[in-house]
Amino acid sequence: MVDLFNAVADSNGITRDPKILEGNVVRSFQDRVHYDRTFHFFNVSSFGKHEKMIKAEFRMFRRKQTILSRNLLGHHFYKLDLYELLDSRVKPWRGNLITSRLLPVYTQGWEVFNVTDIVSKWIHNSNANNGILAVTSLPSGNLLEYVLPALKRSKLDEKNAYLVIFSDDGRKMSKTDSELSQGSRKSPVTDAAVTLMKTENAVPITRGNKSRRTRAAPYNSNRHPITCQRVPLYVDFEKIGWTGWIISPRGYNAYHCIGSCPFPLGESLRATNHATVQSIVNALKLSKDVETPCCVPDKLQSISLLYFDDEENVVLKQYDDMVALSCGCH
Repeated sequence: MVDLFNAVADSNGITRDPKILEGNVVRSFQDRVHYDRTFHFFNVSSFGKHEKMIKAEFRMFRRKQTILSRNLLGHHFYKLDLYELLDSRVKPWRGNLITSRLLPVYTQGWEVFNVTDIVSKWIHNSNANNGILAVTSLPSGNLLEYVLPALKRSKLDEKNAYLVIFSDDGRKMSKTDSELSQGSRKSPVTDAAVTLMKTENAVPITRGNKSRRTRAAPYNSNRHPITCQRVPLYVDFEKIGWTGWIISPRGYNAYHCIGSCPFPLGESLRATNHATVQSIVNALKLSKDVETPCCVPDKLQSISLLYFDDEENVVLKQYDDMVALSCGCH
């Protein structure tokens, strides 16, 4: 899961490409069986009922046979059959065949099996979840028992199987660059505001009337008002007490917006049409209740978080609208 996180996000969690993942949530469920290398059970109760499952994978680490049984001598491959168990009994067991695969005897690595249909049934009916059984045999059909070298107990206790579910939680993704590009285009309403300033009847923009409270604009070191802009805001997960459940990243730069939105609102302030009209009404003092527009994020980006859920499963999830990419007057 850490490798997957590094593939989809940088060190700050910024998503490199949302299309890399299938959906926006990836969950890794631990094998709840610790005494048997052939029987695997996964508690999928934490999967959200409102989520749409896209794909489920059973991932099993296949170890190289360093000490071979007599019936393996002369063979280069063995057969692995995966079964969906139909009841809670392991011996004698009943099951439906999921898939079969021929595997080399002298190599090791992760094997990935598509179990989408089986897991979908488990999610809709938890009583149908009796686990998965992995049965090994020779190509001839004779059952094959694992023969393990003398390993320390800590090695035998290592997890060798996971269930990984890719899903979509139904949230709408953040607006794309093309959808937000209107902030950089010249607005007819902005043109109207500039024209208004040039007319003979335009009211000079002064602050002689102090009867209405106005926002205090921030100033730079030269005591000049700062116009709407983006500035850094680093969020350290350790300082806010989130490192107990977030695996990666350790923090990220969220940025935030500061500054004023002075009349007339120029193109650089990325003002909405509504903000431009509000600015005109404020400048002309047509209503004492209308203040100047606010400097807020107008383009946001998602980040990816790798964390533990309440069941201690590892989850990789994209969270929308976590980083301010630009600021504008709204």
